[in-house]
Amino acid sequence: MAPGPDSSVIRRSTLREQIADALRDEILAGRLSSGHPFTVKEIADQYGVSATPVREALLDLCAQGLLDVEQHRGFKVHAFTADDFRAMVEARTLLIEGIFRSNAERALRTAPEEVLISIRRRAEEAERAARAGDLDVLIGYDLRFWRELSGIVKNPYISDFLDRIRVQTWMFAVPLLRREPHLKGLLWHGHGELADALLRHDLPAAQRLIADYNAHSLALVGTPG
Repeated sequence: MAPGPDSSVIRRSTLREQIADALRDEILAGRLSSGHPFTVKEIADQYGVSATPVREALLDLCAQGLLDVEQHRGFKVHAFTADDFRAMVEARTLLIEGIFRSNAERALRTAPEEVLISIRRRAEEAERAARAGDLDVLIGYDLRFWRELSGIVKNPYISDFLDRIRVQTWMFAVPLLRREPHLKGLLWHGHGELADALLRHDLPAAQRLIADYNAHSLALVGTPG
């Protein structure tokens, strides 16, 4: 009988992912600001774990463009610029348009009903949070909405790349949005309308909503296209 997987490797891999997820949440919430420096030891002490999974998690976040390595000093949160944000919005638009131009309609028609129901539910939750101005809840549901929506075309490269760009755009936008005393009524809340357009296979309407979303994003953070 072939030996099973090493349980210590499984635990370490899971811990690595958990640490990376926790730090990503801290960055997206704005609690780890751009340029914030830290060491492997500091994070290991914070979570009460060994240095190995922490170092692996930090390198994973570097690969995602969220952290920078400081030679012989540790890591720091990457600082995106307004030009970066405009370029990321353009990139995510091209990715989504590529999905729409390829097999999105066929994928929507053949997607399991439970997948479509889940996408609609994510859209409703994201829209509710946006209307209420609840930024933390919005980010979570927004990322899940787009992750599930892009997942229907069954191309993990597209899904992963789009998710990475969306995380980066939120990372840039959050500190600027936190300066607003009240976000209620200011955040884009077209997730439900977009989901409806896609589920009725009205791709032109979906593309118009995406264009509106991009213009809203750029205006909201003060970086008009």
